[in-house]
Amino acid sequence: MSDFATRLIRWQRLHGRHKLPWQGADAYRVWLSEIMLQQTRVATVIPFYQRFLARFPDIASLASASEDQVLACWSGMGYYSRARNLHRAARTVVQQHAGTFPGNFDDIVALPGIGRSTAAAISVFAFQRRCAILDGNVKRVLARCYAIEGYPGEKKTEAHLWRQAEALLPARDVAAYTQGLMDIGSLVCTRSKPKCTDCPLQIDCAAYQGSRVAQLPAPRPKKVRPEKYSTFLLLLNGSDILLEKRPGSGIWGGMWCPPQTDDSQDTRAYCERQFGVDAAQAVALPAFTHTFTHFKLHITPVYVQVDHKPEQVHESGRVWRGVDDALFMAIPAPVRKLLQEIQAKRVLA
Repeated sequence: MSDFATRLIRWQRLHGRHKLPWQGADAYRVWLSEIMLQQTRVATVIPFYQRFLARFPDIASLASASEDQVLACWSGMGYYSRARNLHRAARTVVQQHAGTFPGNFDDIVALPGIGRSTAAAISVFAFQRRCAILDGNVKRVLARCYAIEGYPGEKKTEAHLWRQAEALLPARDVAAYTQGLMDIGSLVCTRSKPKCTDCPLQIDCAAYQGSRVAQLPAPRPKKVRPEKYSTFLLLLNGSDILLEKRPGSGIWGGMWCPPQTDDSQDTRAYCERQFGVDAAQAVALPAFTHTFTHFKLHITPVYVQVDHKPEQVHESGRVWRGVDDALFMAIPAPVRKLLQEIQAKRVLA
């Protein structure tokens, strides 16, 4: 076993995390945790993980649920494609694997939403297989320890990191080694302010020895983040609000939102044309910004109180719901914020 693996395993057993709710669990719980941990911190994931399991305790219950039910339970976690893929994968497991999560790596990686590294982590923790992982934290650890140049998201650099990850994989104690890699990256070898003096790998770390910790791994090439604009129409009849189901793919796919228009459109004319309501009293509320990974969305809410529910909206994909009930639907974070403002009567207060 290499010194790298030996030091890492020893450190993990003494200082690593051993009480995470999915550690030592079955394949379903390991799989769920790995999907939730994609682009989300452990401390954020734990309460969502526990709530999700309370609602969907096994693959069968998840597979039999509707997409709306799954998205509603996921609401607040962001990156909703993860929830849609989780749901699709559960149905695939029921249909193709008799409801038992597969133990074969090729079958795991073939499931929706599971890439090579996630499949490897599931294989290691649920089935004690010998597989290398390469998530964001591990990329940072390896790039620093072995002075691997280039942005890890670039194909050539990622291929180099995969070769390194495979070469370091020990013959035994793979679960402790893999957990140690994750823990080191999350707790010690952090993106900013790494705790190098606490790191068991510092003696062989090329970045530490060469005073290049701040330079490695190379940052994502800078790109101007596009900015988009949208008007959210808060059509209210008493305490009921009109919501539309978003298309299955794209931003907030399959979730419920207020009707939206481009800022360039005339709000009054749009409401009259689309919903048959008089929007003469429509009031624009303070705009706010919601930031996605690849762009910023500037949202202008417009409050429109209507005295009747137009017949035109009683169709598939549009519903009237009480604001209190709507908060339990599959809604994205900005919509939740607006509904809570309405619920607290802070809108037009």
